[in-house]
Amino acid sequence: MEKHDSEWEEEQKRVNGITKLLSAHIRRLSEELGLHRSDVVDMRKDFWEEVTVNFSSPDDLGETSTSLRQQAQILNERERHHLQSSKALKKYRKLVVSPYFGRIDFKETPDAETERIYLGIGSLMEDNGSFLIYDWRAPISSLYYDGAPGPAAYETPGGLVSGTMELKRQFVIDNGTIEVMFDTGVTIGDELLQQVLSHSADDRMKSIVATIQKEQNAIIRNDRSRMLVVQGAAGSGKTSAALQRVAYLLYKYREVLQADQMLLFSPNPLFNSYVSTVLPELGEENMQQTTFQMYLEHRLGQEFELEDVFSQTESLLNAPEGPEAATRRAGIAYKSSVAFLDVIRRYVNLLEHEGMLFKPLVFQGRTVVSKEEMEQKFYSFDNSIKLANRIDLMTSWLLKKTAAFSVEERESKWVEDQIELLDSSDYQRAYNMLRRKGGGRNDSFDDFDMEKTVLARYIVSQRLKPLRGWTKRGRFVDVKGLYSLLFADRNLMERLGNGRALPEEWGSICRQTVASLSRNELAYEDATPFLYLKELSQGFRTNTQIRHVIVDEVQDYSPFQLEFMRRLFPRAKMTVLGDLNQAIYAQGEVLGDLGGLVSIYGKENTEVISLTRSYRSTYEIVEFTRSMIPGGEKIVPFNRRGESPLLTVVDNEEGLLGSIEQDVLNLHSMGYHYVAVICKTAEESARVHAELQNRLPVRLVTKDTPNFQKGTLVLPAYLAKGVEFDAVIIYDGSEAKYGRESERKLFYTACTRAMHLLHIYSLGQPNHFLPAVVRESVTAGVVQR
Repeated sequence: MEKHDSEWEEEQKRVNGITKLLSAHIRRLSEELGLHRSDVVDMRKDFWEEVTVNFSSPDDLGETSTSLRQQAQILNERERHHLQSSKALKKYRKLVVSPYFGRIDFKETPDAETERIYLGIGSLMEDNGSFLIYDWRAPISSLYYDGAPGPAAYETPGGLVSGTMELKRQFVIDNGTIEVMFDTGVTIGDELLQQVLSHSADDRMKSIVATIQKEQNAIIRNDRSRMLVVQGAAGSGKTSAALQRVAYLLYKYREVLQADQMLLFSPNPLFNSYVSTVLPELGEENMQQTTFQMYLEHRLGQEFELEDVFSQTESLLNAPEGPEAATRRAGIAYKSSVAFLDVIRRYVNLLEHEGMLFKPLVFQGRTVVSKEEMEQKFYSFDNSIKLANRIDLMTSWLLKKTAAFSVEERESKWVEDQIELLDSSDYQRAYNMLRRKGGGRNDSFDDFDMEKTVLARYIVSQRLKPLRGWTKRGRFVDVKGLYSLLFADRNLMERLGNGRALPEEWGSICRQTVASLSRNELAYEDATPFLYLKELSQGFRTNTQIRHVIVDEVQDYSPFQLEFMRRLFPRAKMTVLGDLNQAIYAQGEVLGDLGGLVSIYGKENTEVISLTRSYRSTYEIVEFTRSMIPGGEKIVPFNRRGESPLLTVVDNEEGLLGSIEQDVLNLHSMGYHYVAVICKTAEESARVHAELQNRLPVRLVTKDTPNFQKGTLVLPAYLAKGVEFDAVIIYDGSEAKYGRESERKLFYTACTRAMHLLHIYSLGQPNHFLPAVVRESVTAGVVQR
């Protein structure tokens, strides 16, 4: 028997032993859980029967309290043990299918025994406490991802451990059988990575723990930086690495960090669904997930009709070139900039001395407190008191004024009329209020005057409740008026601009903004500055529970939005991931170099890591797409070979639809179940979907689509960000469709969604972002490979 065969046999024996042990654990835990579940149900059912309840004397009351506490502790302990056993059972069920994926042989000193270390998605220990399988997140596991046979070292809480790695071995194990086994001198052998990457796409992102690369491991295990910035090429695994990073942090800091203290800002709801299974697959609970738009809706949705980033993008993509489009782009650029952020800050400082605007307190058409009274009171406070603190003082003052008004209002004629209309339930509520607010058990409505007084107080109090709530929320500050003033008073803006010139289109920007605000509409580029002004003037609402924020597709955020996040989560560290070549939203163009993010937490607290190797697409697709963008030569394709991208020029839409129909049928027959027909806009996607659904099964993806599903999807390019497909068909990559420089990155983003096959159709002349050699050699009706 050859050495390789004997080692394979030895490793298979070990897998068999591990599988047998895991199966025994699974049987035992399954039985225990059944018993625990019954115990917990019975204890809940019989809880009060086990407790002696007696309130006759202080001693009896103390005995009852002790009995309740003891019974609750027993129940909590049983429930906690049940939860821990359930987690262990889930882990063992995953491990029994594929116990581990790697092995390293490590010797600390020349005289020490060589330790065999096997790595899996979870740990497994013998009864004596020795590890049969190490969790991939354990400190020693970093040797597998970072090292090669030879001198090696890894960090532990106690310091650096050095030694020699004698072997690195990789496995693919399925249902207890070793399918692939080989020794390697690099981090992850191409053979294993090739196998993983050649698989079909899926409706959920998968864990990458078996194929983590050295540069990805640096991201995952980085716990030094307040802000970690990851600039990664399309398909470089930046999002996957970030999710494994969450799992790592939850493992390392499990005593002090919970999943609900981590928050992911993702590009759209579809992406939330796509990544939702990664952490549960690794045995961790999912972190909180949201989009920035959802947060804006939560804070401003009741006051304004909010535009979202997709509607903003759709508007810009469909708008013809001209003064109006230029004005909109200039407005987005300025309102997203650090310059405008500074203007808002200086504005708030100015308002401490002059210019504060208020809305009067009005009740049933009558003014309770006028704007002039409020302004006078506001500026009567000591100048050293900050604006937000003055608002708190104003709130207390206004509530007192409202309380005084309430007393006077009880004698009004309308109150008497309302008393006559009260029903029995109103009487009961009024009586209860009497008992709560100054009465005792003997209070009653025996006295007519007392009855009238209490009922009048009840009626006025109920009617004033919305006004009191309005006041407590700081709604008396006229934030809309304050924000509008920035665009109505050029002198004010120049005063706040600190010498910086306003955009040339400022007059038109102001007209667009004021018109939108007058309709109670808030453009996407206005939402964050408006909310920032609102927070600074009314008191910033911060969230101190969140300890780590992850921002995916950070190139689509403005500096203004990122600074707002920093203020919103003051105790959180941040991991931001992006690719400047996929900055497809207008405000993202303002961010510039991702290295500029160092200003948020400072250079000493920020680390920037670049991922240049692209794994998603075949070598041919990466070679093709990287030529579309400046600096694309820095992107390194992984050597997974496939078919070259196709470019087909067609001269009419009917022929194009027929060709796509045939393409899709062929792709499905080849085993590709995730196919995307990517259009430029939502408007075009809806039209193409309507045409194609008469020919074959297709699904339309919109900004509200919650799930990523198997089949053929029709979607706009900007909704394809962050996800991947077996094959991508670009509906129309013509110069007429993607001819503007602002559309280069959108086209590149659409093309880089393809894992295995890319087919670009063009209604007429292909766009000039395509490789010149391809454009020049293609003729109408001819397929170019």
